[in-house]
Amino acid sequence: MALVKFDPFREFRDFENRFLANMSKKGESSISDFTPRVNTREGEYAYHVDVDLPGVKKENINIDIKDNILVISGERNFKNEVKEEDYYKIETSFGKFTRSFTLPDSVDIENISASCQDGVLEVVIPKIEDAKISKKIEIK
Repeated sequence: MALVKFDPFREFRDFENRFLANMSKKGESSISDFTPRVNTREGEYAYHVDVDLPGVKKENINIDIKDNILVISGERNFKNEVKEEDYYKIETSFGKFTRSFTLPDSVDIENISASCQDGVLEVVIPKIEDAKISKKIEIK
């Protein structure tokens, strides 16, 4: 029977090595990327897209429409620094995001509006009233 010296930090070093190996496989850009949560709903007169963006300033949010696709993108930069007599802590959070949504044909692209309040971006996409005329075709 072999005796093994107890090392209380061995598991921590093993975890750290596995974590760093996984990060190098994914690439450094994945560390700073994040995907905000999105809620979508359909109302009687509009579609609503709510995006949770805590800590993101509205100046750092872009909303574009290209080829009938709504693209919401931006960047999060957050730095919290606490200095006390016997304590110093700094937290940073950063990253870029992009979310895309295919719009139905029956939306009014010219009147889309967006507002940002309390870390939630709301995009309102008005519907166009379908001017479809229904007509029964008689077979001859």
